[in-house]
Amino acid sequence: MRFVIAATLAFAVVQAQPAAAASSQTCAVVSEADIAELFDRWNDSLATLKATEVAKNYADDAILLPTLSNKPRLTQAERIDYFEHFLQNHPRGKVDSRVIRIGCNSAVDAGTYTFTFKDGSQVPARYTYTYEYKNGTWLISSHHSSMMPEKALAH
Repeated sequence: MRFVIAATLAFAVVQAQPAAAASSQTCAVVSEADIAELFDRWNDSLATLKATEVAKNYADDAILLPTLSNKPRLTQAERIDYFEHFLQNHPRGKVDSRVIRIGCNSAVDAGTYTFTFKDGSQVPARYTYTYEYKNGTWLISSHHSSMMPEKALAH
């Protein structure tokens, strides 16, 4: 019986530690405008036409589900590979609509944007960026982008 009580108490202490740690966590002060500027930072990195510059916006363990590829990009090398090809078309993004949600050291920016390429073609897409604040820097932890369906289903 003592073993069961000791095990139960140990489990309760382990379960309480993350909650205690979370309550003592310091949350970065950030506004919706600050989070919106993270897209501008990303978009400006596209303008360098250097895939390594774009990849600097992503956390090492980020996931990229890109607009013009069906392959998830899970490493910096895979993200760089995607952007090396994507940047050949000189993309420039413009946010058309967005909703921003802010948490403690995390944020989500989701909406629609349009990419314009050097040949004048455009690709409207949906996007979701999730951000994490780590070591004094906001980085993309996940990025999902998909082209708008040509014909939306009416429901």
